[in-house]
Amino acid sequence: MLQISIPGREDIELHHLLLDMNGTLTVDGLLAEGIKERIEFIKTKMNVFMLTADTFGTGARVAEELGIEIFVVSSVNGTKDKADYIAALEPEGVVAIGNGSNDADMLELASLAIVIIGREGCSLAALHKADIAVVDIFDALDLLINPLRLIATLRV
Repeated sequence: MLQISIPGREDIELHHLLLDMNGTLTVDGLLAEGIKERIEFIKTKMNVFMLTADTFGTGARVAEELGIEIFVVSSVNGTKDKADYIAALEPEGVVAIGNGSNDADMLELASLAIVIIGREGCSLAALHKADIAVVDIFDALDLLINPLRLIATLRV
């Protein structure tokens, strides 16, 4: 569990990290060097799940490499699938990271929503639902590894 006290807001207690894959965790379906080590550290604090429509067909390999669970969503109803998944986990204990339109509802439900504005871009729907926008997955994961960064960004 990761507990964060943000001045002017209620304390956040995070138990689960939900990650979109394409454009968020990976670029063109491939993991960058340094992601695995960050995920390993975060797994000591919370459960980590990857939710993906698996556009590039690399989801199972990425999940295995990271030692995390994968949930493949519908390419047609992925938005609802992701929202249903987070709802089943009790959204008040979830941090969600995404970049696409099909992440918007998941981001809206999460206690903490981080959007990636990276090489694959970011949908405006996802951007409008986020608490924080960052340029890449490294910055997003580092917010969880160094939670004082969250306090500096989100304090009222």
